[in-house]
Amino acid sequence: MRDRGFKLAVAGKGGVGKTFISGTLARLLARDGYRVLAVDADPNINLASTLGIPREISERITPLSENERLIAEKTGVPPGGSYGLVFRLTPRVDDIFQRFCVEAPDGVRLLVMGTVKGGDTGCMCPANALLRVLMQHLLLSRGEVVVMDMVAGLEHLGRGTAKRVDSMLVVVEPTLKSIETLRRIVRLAEDIEIPEVLAVANKLRDERSRKLIERELGDTPIAAYIPYDPSIEEAELLGVAPLDHDEHSPAIEALRGLKEYLKDRYGF
Repeated sequence: MRDRGFKLAVAGKGGVGKTFISGTLARLLARDGYRVLAVDADPNINLASTLGIPREISERITPLSENERLIAEKTGVPPGGSYGLVFRLTPRVDDIFQRFCVEAPDGVRLLVMGTVKGGDTGCMCPANALLRVLMQHLLLSRGEVVVMDMVAGLEHLGRGTAKRVDSMLVVVEPTLKSIETLRRIVRLAEDIEIPEVLAVANKLRDERSRKLIERELGDTPIAAYIPYDPSIEEAELLGVAPLDHDEHSPAIEALRGLKEYLKDRYGF
């Protein structure tokens, strides 16, 4: 088992295939012998199904942001209590992984964080305080490969923790709305000092769509080109993980290439 730590955040506009890339990449890395922690920090919390966790298990997962008993335990604020400024800002969180991680295929472990609310408003409610401390622990103290499926606004990452992310992948499809979302994420990443941002061009149907993305992305390096692949939609309709539906489909093979690209680029 390889213990080299590597922290990867995956962001992008909703519907571009971000969760497919996060979950499949996590499993491919685990198959290479890495200890992998997959973190669902997207409000849609779909990472479990993409990882191949059975529905009867995934439907029972409560995001940590909605776990009132845990929040009360860690911050000292009872559910529905009035907290003002009186709660523990640095709760101990290292035991959360043992208690709340869910086992996924290929040895991946999943932690469903849920959403930081009011990320740009300075909100320091108990749930947000807990998630922010948990994110700091993920990026500063964990030794395994961490793959984080992020919301496009990057609410979980602050300036202090973002520096510990080794790379951010921004998934983009050949539409102007998706490309504009990428540009906004790149600006946010610069503001919070994420070391490097790479693009992943997804759902490419032809050379025209590839050239559109290359023309519009400017200086953002493109780490992988992933073709449009009907088997990914078929897997979703069948309720199975794409990797279990057809592990040699064109999109999966492209993700294998992305995996090797990241290993070579960052030496892990």
